Amino acid sequence: MPRLFTGIEIPLGIAEALAPFRGGLPGARWIESADYHITLRFLGDVERSLAEDLCEGLAEARPRAPIPITLEGLSSFGGDKPRALYAAVSPVPDLMDLQAEQERVARRAGAEPERRKFTPHVTLARLRREASPEAVAMYLSQAPIFEPLRFEATRVALFSARESTGGGPYVTEAVFPFA
Repeated sequence: MPRLFTGIEIPLGIAEALAPFRGGLPGARWIESADYHITLRFLGDVERSLAEDLCEGLAEARPRAPIPITLEGLSSFGGDKPRALYAAVSPVPDLMDLQAEQERVARRAGAEPERRKFTPHVTLARLRREASPEAVAMYLSQAPIFEPLRFEATRVALFSARESTGGGPYVTEAVFPFA
């Protein structure tokens, strides 16, 4: 059973611009820049038939114009128990519409509904227990200035992940251009 998710690939230049934010946080397991992406719909371990139906649905998705993407700052998930450091992505209407379409396609393919609210982001690091809330707050307050990073998304990718603790490596299994 493949472990799958759909997402937007991060261009090399944007990934390189995120490099200065790597390091300096105890307990962080940094994601390789080649594995940066914006997850649209996580599916997890799925049967091959669901994966095939998903691909068919993604191929039939309506045409759309490129979507402007802006990475606008650093933040973390987990509050008092931080679990990830990320670059926040501006939730523009076209991106939110794309994610809603991904949810519909996944459900039609037989996936269970996603229960978490979509928060567009690029995960930079997974955090272990030694990354205390205080250490994360200190890291965020002392990180270099985050100038907005912009690019246009022109396709959705279907990714697979090896069984691991998360964070890659990811393989692009198929791509679905917008137009």
